[in-house]
Amino acid sequence: MEDDESHNANDISIKIIRAMLEEAQPLLTDECYIHRVPHYIRKTNEDAYTPKVVSIGPFHHGNEKLLKMEYHKRLYCRQFIERSEPKNLETFVSYVQEVEAEVRGCYSDDIKLSKEEHVMVILVDCCFILEFLFKSHFHQWSRHDVSFLLPQLLTHLKYDLLLIENQVPFFVLDKLYTLAFPSTLNPPLVTFTPYILPDDIFSGNNDVGRIVHFTDLARKHLLLSSALSISKCSRKAHVTHLASATKLRDAGVKFKVNEDSKGLLDLELSDHTLRIPPVTVDDSTEVVLRNLLAFEQCHCIDESYLNDYICVIDFLIDTDKDVDLLIKKGIIKNWLGDSNAVAKMFNGLGVSILTSDFNTKYICILEELNDFCQKSWNQKKASLKRDYCNTQWRTLASIAGIVLLLLTIVQTVFSILQVVH
Repeated sequence: MEDDESHNANDISIKIIRAMLEEAQPLLTDECYIHRVPHYIRKTNEDAYTPKVVSIGPFHHGNEKLLKMEYHKRLYCRQFIERSEPKNLETFVSYVQEVEAEVRGCYSDDIKLSKEEHVMVILVDCCFILEFLFKSHFHQWSRHDVSFLLPQLLTHLKYDLLLIENQVPFFVLDKLYTLAFPSTLNPPLVTFTPYILPDDIFSGNNDVGRIVHFTDLARKHLLLSSALSISKCSRKAHVTHLASATKLRDAGVKFKVNEDSKGLLDLELSDHTLRIPPVTVDDSTEVVLRNLLAFEQCHCIDESYLNDYICVIDFLIDTDKDVDLLIKKGIIKNWLGDSNAVAKMFNGLGVSILTSDFNTKYICILEELNDFCQKSWNQKKASLKRDYCNTQWRTLASIAGIVLLLLTIVQTVFSILQVVH
């Protein structure tokens, strides 16, 4: 009797376990591209991944600190629907309901909202963004807009729209835009997006291919302006060391700003001169870079070109003296004021980067720099030049000293010869 009961209990346990395993499904699919930032990245700077004024999508919906913007979001949503042709709320709602399950699958975390709540969030947030872009493009600002979109608030709003956790799928935005203006000659939606992209990221080219969201759009513009995106560099073993900028300088490496490049990532090395495109560092730089880096880490680690760039800059910058050197060469434009703050920012960005390989273009540069620095003659030559020829007057003084030394030697030799004879 006990054996039968034990056997039945085992059967029940097996059925429960089998049912549990059959229900297990992959959390992430190829269409999942709106990610929660992993804890090991988020903990380095929580604020950089958290919206300041507006929540977009379900991840931060209901955040008490962002509720003040909900009124403006709904107002903009209404205004966008009223400007649409025709003014058909039912068409918008019907479309969002149709794609709700697909949209839900774009997020890495399980969405706790009901279908009705999720539809409302996506519809309001998308129409808010579209109305904001429309007003920005056509400069159709009202007194209400001016009163609530104060300069600082507007700046935060733009950068909130680039946060990896604060996104809606771009295909929904694009479809709602098309539904709103089916028969007009309005420009494609992608032409509106420079109004949310930083100037040093926007490439000026709107042919960016498939876009999944605004974070992805910003990264694509960054790559479009870079030779890396054209060459599609292969990747291989990671370079683990490069001397800092001041040490490279002491070894004879020259630094120049790469004025010919429009892309942040275009590093070039020729004749022991490292050319680096200029980068402006201000209060928003860390937020933008951290979210683009997080997107690469979560979604496109095999093409993590921005990760590679940050690794190189992290190598080059150890202290504020390295920052000062790069500022002097025009490579860094420091709007933070404090060189140590710039060094801390770039060093902090490097902490969260996990990569096992590197693009081959950068590897060639780093290996050539390391080989150059290991040659003792280069270090001695650079030291002599730094100590005795770093200014025009010091160079003349050094030459005069050498000439005087030679004359003294010649005079001494002649004196010895006279004594001998």
